[in-house]
Amino acid sequence: MKTLDLRSDTVTRPTPEMTAVMNSAAMGDDVYGEDPTANRLEKLGADILRKEAALFCPSGTQSNLAALLTHCGRGDEYIVGQQAHTYRYEGGGAAVFGGIQPQPLNFRSDGCLDLGEVEANIKKDDFHFARTRLLCLENTHKGIALPLDYLEQCRDFSREKNLRLHLDGARLFNAARKLDIDAHNIATLFDSVSICLSKGLGAPVGSLLVGEKDFIAEARRWRKVLGGGMRQIGMLAAAGIYALENNIDRLSEDQHNAEALARGLGEVEEIEVIYRDSQTNMLFITLPEPSLSSLHVYLRQRGIIIPGDISVRLVTHLEIDRRDIDYIISTFKDFYAAKRSAAG
Repeated sequence: MKTLDLRSDTVTRPTPEMTAVMNSAAMGDDVYGEDPTANRLEKLGADILRKEAALFCPSGTQSNLAALLTHCGRGDEYIVGQQAHTYRYEGGGAAVFGGIQPQPLNFRSDGCLDLGEVEANIKKDDFHFARTRLLCLENTHKGIALPLDYLEQCRDFSREKNLRLHLDGARLFNAARKLDIDAHNIATLFDSVSICLSKGLGAPVGSLLVGEKDFIAEARRWRKVLGGGMRQIGMLAAAGIYALENNIDRLSEDQHNAEALARGLGEVEEIEVIYRDSQTNMLFITLPEPSLSSLHVYLRQRGIIIPGDISVRLVTHLEIDRRDIDYIISTFKDFYAAKRSAAG
């Protein structure tokens, strides 16, 4: 039975085509700058996003942290969303390793930060306060693609307030597909951008940090400090190249599948579905607690894996096609129809 894992788009495995290019990759010592495939990946990522340079990191957490450490010094501050990955889900690395103070703010329902609130939280130049140096955004946030005009406002605002601007763009290409624009139209608005290769793009591991040459040179030093200096990484880099060259346009399929899943599950009276027009490959559902444990058993017996909470994020990806979506919807419907029949 095919396993349909809806917990995240990080669960994908290399396709046979990706594995083939991995197995044939040229390799060298990347710490010496001599891995030709890693060098090619970094150039490709920089070119796609119209940036001067790129740095291959083993994880998005490290890529974001290297960016924060490069932008900020000890005693500096970055402004970030309360539920943003860089603040909430990356172990407090900026504070732990860099002595960088986060100033978290609540996101609006559309995934944006209120720039008026951002301005109110910029610290004045006074030795009592941390120095506000950086504004950090996230795109997508909870699967929501941020509007391009808002991102342009953030660029202008950051320049006016003398802040650097970083994007945790783990799913940047999902956002670009939703907006029907090239990813560089978003990336060029930021001083630095982190993109993940192992989520919707389907590589087994790795993220790219892109920015100006001098910025990336300093970030490379921080990557080494963080333990991210890797040796013969051509095999991993080849997977990233394959992902960038083959898996960007197909992200639209994941978005269509998420929309179909939201529509189908919305027909089940016991399920509350949250799916906005600006969503990409994610939707959120709320399940009735009394049937929760039996639902998970029922789904797993039929090859479907979802998170175990009442409020659930479902994520579509390249290992789930439209027939799978129809099967998932019918399985949910069958479960709750049986519950209603037993209760009535």
